[in-house]
Amino acid sequence: MSPSRAIVIGAGFGGIAAALRLRARGYTVDVVDRAPRLGGRAQVFESGGFRHDAGPTVITAPFLFDELFELFGRRRKDYVKFVPLDPWYRFLFPDGERFDYGGSFESTLAEIQRLSPSDVDGYRSLVAASKAIFEVGFEQLADQPFHSFADMFRQLPHLMRLRSDRTVWQLVCSHIRDERLRQAFSIPPLLVGGNPFNTTCIYSLIHFLEQRWGIHFAMGGTGALVEALGGLMQEVGIGIQLETTVRNVVVEKGTATGIKLDDGAKLDADLVVSNVDPSYLYRDMVDDEEQTLLVKVKRRLAKYSMGLFVLYFGTQRQYPDVAHHTIWLGRRFRELLTDIFDRQMLADDFSLYVHRPTATDPSFAPPGCDSFYVLAPVPNLQAGIDWQQAGPKLQSRIVHALDATMLPQLKQHIVADFFMTPEDFRDNYLSVAGAGFSVAPLFRQSAWFRYHNRGEGPKNLFLVGAGTHPGAGVPGVLSSAKVLDRLVPQATARTTDYEAVV
Repeated sequence: MSPSRAIVIGAGFGGIAAALRLRARGYTVDVVDRAPRLGGRAQVFESGGFRHDAGPTVITAPFLFDELFELFGRRRKDYVKFVPLDPWYRFLFPDGERFDYGGSFESTLAEIQRLSPSDVDGYRSLVAASKAIFEVGFEQLADQPFHSFADMFRQLPHLMRLRSDRTVWQLVCSHIRDERLRQAFSIPPLLVGGNPFNTTCIYSLIHFLEQRWGIHFAMGGTGALVEALGGLMQEVGIGIQLETTVRNVVVEKGTATGIKLDDGAKLDADLVVSNVDPSYLYRDMVDDEEQTLLVKVKRRLAKYSMGLFVLYFGTQRQYPDVAHHTIWLGRRFRELLTDIFDRQMLADDFSLYVHRPTATDPSFAPPGCDSFYVLAPVPNLQAGIDWQQAGPKLQSRIVHALDATMLPQLKQHIVADFFMTPEDFRDNYLSVAGAGFSVAPLFRQSAWFRYHNRGEGPKNLFLVGAGTHPGAGVPGVLSSAKVLDRLVPQATARTTDYEAVV
């Protein structure tokens, strides 16, 4: 008797994790993706001898990757090496002050003591509050399905006790007085596409997540981690089809029975897992008559995360004093975020995330050089910005600002530069509105209110990835695949040798 067949649409971290978990449950699994390599947004760009991770660059819950290898009796460290970073992030403030966050709780306290002694006790209480949220929001709920309102109703007492009606900014301000530290500790929602001034404080659990496991980097970059997972997939017999676009999910008598490709070919399956942006899935890949009224309402009322402008470049010199991760904050904070999220206008100023992987792994650049990835939050495509005009101008302003601050003489030494805009996220990743993180992490778009992991309409359709529960960010995306373990039955005939069967 053959094991049941599953098809996974999309090979981002959510799709890869789902494929491995289904394979471990005895399914024959095929993964189909339109990109030239695995990883979804975690692609790798190479230009002029420089290498760049295109997508996520931070690993905050390494055990979630370890679990995928352990499903098959393997060890992740035999495939790819993780190294802890110190500091986790360096914050550069417009007044010229800097704040090194992490490597350890004690080092963070020492930095707070230097900047704002009166906030030391407040930081301790902030971490305690984050821990309380983490113990419910991550440990108890992250891998739980929320496809019925009863699931949500049962958790309401916990959410009310944690005051999840408050925003991240409100929570931070209740513990921290220094305006610079308030900004630094309110950054986590931006890492998953949210505005700290309206994102539920549930997402403050990210702060304790960082404290619990630290922040790591995969040697060779996120691309090396994707290659390691791809090698594991091949070892255990998961079929992989790249540069293949899925036109739609095939639904027969209310049940997903496979997928249809752009060339008209149909691939049959007993269940379909989508790692596609859910708004795109329900708008373009599932017929309206096959969807529930609830998901139609969600799609119509969806508020999307901000867009991303990402500048990649190399330098023909090194900047040894620049940390691996730097948050470069502009002179405006609340006002800039209001421009991005609410007014949907591209302001003249910005704040930046600067990634210098060569601080840890010199292989990203030729000898004597550095590789950089600089990300600026910007409005998504609903703002109607002409990125053909705005892109080069924003690139020039960013280079000028970095040249005048943390990267002196950048203008003379920058090489092999190029950038991505929200238009590229729309075209390359089928992200609705070019959003960087699918739907925004608002309370009204969390848990039961978010797109469900069980398809809202066709039977045997399941969703993973940033737009579904529990949310964006690598830990959230990997946890969305863990939810499938609670929803998907064992295959009809379990295989345990994991030989290639496709």
